[in-house]
Amino acid sequence: MSGNGDDETMIRTPEEAARERHGDIYDEDGSLRSEYLDDVTDAIDRGDAERLKERVADLHASELGDLLEVLQPDQRRSLVTLLGTDFDLSALTEVDEAIRLEITEHMSNDQIAAALGEMESDDAVYILEDLDQEDQEEILAKLPFVERVRLRRSLDYPESTAGRRMQTEFVAVPPFWTVGQTIDYLREDTELPESFTQLFVIDPTFRLLGAVDLDMILRSKRSVKIESVMRDTLHPIEAEMDQEEAAQLFEQYNLLSAAVVDQNNRLVGVLTIDDVVDVIQEEAEEDIMRLGGVGDEELSSGVLRTSRSRMLWLLVNLFTALLAASVINLFDATIQQIVALAVLMPIVAGMGGNAGSQTMTVTVRALATRDLDIHNAFRVIRRESGVGLLNGLVFGVLIGLAAGFWFQDANIGGIIAAAMLINMIAAAFAGILIPLLLDRIGADPAVSSAVFVTTVTDITGFFSFLGLASWWFNIH
Repeated sequence: MSGNGDDETMIRTPEEAARERHGDIYDEDGSLRSEYLDDVTDAIDRGDAERLKERVADLHASELGDLLEVLQPDQRRSLVTLLGTDFDLSALTEVDEAIRLEITEHMSNDQIAAALGEMESDDAVYILEDLDQEDQEEILAKLPFVERVRLRRSLDYPESTAGRRMQTEFVAVPPFWTVGQTIDYLREDTELPESFTQLFVIDPTFRLLGAVDLDMILRSKRSVKIESVMRDTLHPIEAEMDQEEAAQLFEQYNLLSAAVVDQNNRLVGVLTIDDVVDVIQEEAEEDIMRLGGVGDEELSSGVLRTSRSRMLWLLVNLFTALLAASVINLFDATIQQIVALAVLMPIVAGMGGNAGSQTMTVTVRALATRDLDIHNAFRVIRRESGVGLLNGLVFGVLIGLAAGFWFQDANIGGIIAAAMLINMIAAAFAGILIPLLLDRIGADPAVSSAVFVTTVTDITGFFSFLGLASWWFNIH
């Protein structure tokens, strides 16, 4: 093709344009560029709606979410006001709950209703579920009847279930239609979802019969009946199934989407991979927070809420620390005689606590992903005890030699080496058995394992080290 270089550079694919825009917004580390942020905040401060719309008009919902999270609260509210109907409400699915509520409280219910009418049902439910019941009802009343019914149905399902996560927009056809009829329907019906990868086959009562992938539709002749090309639905998901269990099905069977059915096997929605990715991220984040004894706080949470979410397990930890201190108090006479014990005993407890935390983290995650169950528990316990024994020997020798040279006393070195071995083995057993026991009795091991494992390693470490020292020096 002939032409000068300038003309050729004007032709860009959508992907190239998106990459260029991303480079204008984000730096190499994935953070918002200071220049871009300054430009946006300047437009907000000056109340320049046209400039602001120009800078955020092409942003993806996730990019707008990133912008909202770094702005100050008053700047967020001004941005929403200046953008007006051009504000993409789906960006609120990408931010913390505190920011989401802050923005929706600033918007009128009429504005929210108008924006929800343009969104996919799963995103609309995600925003509605955090609002007060009164606001929910008022917003739903402003929506068209069909959309209102769909959203109410999703909101009726318990939180953290597939029914709350599903899209109620899907494509369903009867089994007696031909491929030609189906193609014509897909082309002509303007109420169908914007994107989908499969069709569901239902009977007159909406009971799920099967599914047909789009590639099968395209490869079949127009005269072929749908029932001839449909397949059994791969792992339909009950609407009241926990969202984490649904995500595990997607992971296990490499699903892109799955039908969601009610108790009577009637099709009520579809769960898609983009929603499942969000679930996996949320559940993993929740497990990490709970392992640290942190509640449902978010980065945007205030001081009081953050303090409350951490206070309970700090209080529990205070009592367990007092229990460990009482063990030390049993050997106060020995500690007064041999100062080296006071210097070294935190090492034994600290190493045991770290080792126990390692085992506990692996165990809790394996329980969450269902990789650890009754069938392989003994094998994993045996492995972790072996790891504890080996690490205990290695670090016992290291700390024993170091302590012996430090205090010029082989007795001290031998005692701390033996205590280290005992505590590392105890840490291995505590790190795996405590989460297994908590899971067995129905408690969440991610929430309560850490404090109990730490208590075991502290008490075992102090008791073994000080007990061995007291016994050894008494007989010598």
